[in-house]
Amino acid sequence: MNTIRKLSVGRDYKVDAMHYQLNQQVYGGHIICDIIEENDAYCIYIKKNNDILPWKSFNKNMGISVEFNLDYE
Repeated sequence: MNTIRKLSVGRDYKVDAMHYQLNQQVYGGHIICDIIEENDAYCIYIKKNNDILPWKSFNKNMGISVEFNLDYE
């Protein structure tokens, strides 16, 4: 289960942050399929057809805002 839905990177959320969201189309038809928190970074993975690739990694020392999925079952 993926709990991170959106990652925003930048000091000012509304003005100059870059936003990465699950199912967002990026990089020539790839789709963001996972945003994973690791020990010292947040990693974004993309998918096209059946291929999943690591795409971006952001150090936790950067200005980052995390939005979680709120799926209740």
